[in-house]
Amino acid sequence: MSTITLVTADQLLAMPDDGYRYELVEGEIKKMTPAGWKHGAIGGLLQGWLARHVEQHGLGRIFLAETGFLIARDPDTVRAPDIAFIHKDHLPAENPEDAFWPGAPDLAVEVISPGDTFKEVDEKVRAWLGAGAMMVWVVNPNGRNVTVYRSTTDVKTLTENDELDGRDVVPGFRRRVGDIFAEV
Repeated sequence: MSTITLVTADQLLAMPDDGYRYELVEGEIKKMTPAGWKHGAIGGLLQGWLARHVEQHGLGRIFLAETGFLIARDPDTVRAPDIAFIHKDHLPAENPEDAFWPGAPDLAVEVISPGDTFKEVDEKVRAWLGAGAMMVWVVNPNGRNVTVYRSTTDVKTLTENDELDGRDVVPGFRRRVGDIFAEV
């Protein structure tokens, strides 16, 4: 019988950089395979639109994929969405210590990679919502759609002619879903 040695968020943060990204799921280290170019192109385009909108309207802060969010303790879980947004009303008066961001973002965006399984994506969505994210967008390059989660029961899949709307989480943000996939 093998035993699993659980790792803490502090231990994960102290690991030497070996060129890979890792997440921590209930104390277990999960190596993140580098994504393909479509994943990067779609995520970069959507991140750019969101960042411009957030900056123009002074809404809060955008975070890139390398940012870890500490969403559970004992055992620790650190997840890193492809894009994250925290509304200015939820930002602390002072920046947290130079470690993983404490808590979930208001919006977590996951772009599905070719190697992602349905189970893995579902686990991420549930983890974000369970930790307090107000909305999760799952961007599906193969299906050319975006599934919007407000909870595990408030779920809507948008196709290319639909409009992706930030609603009360990223107020005023709107983009046609087809625009996300226009260049891939």
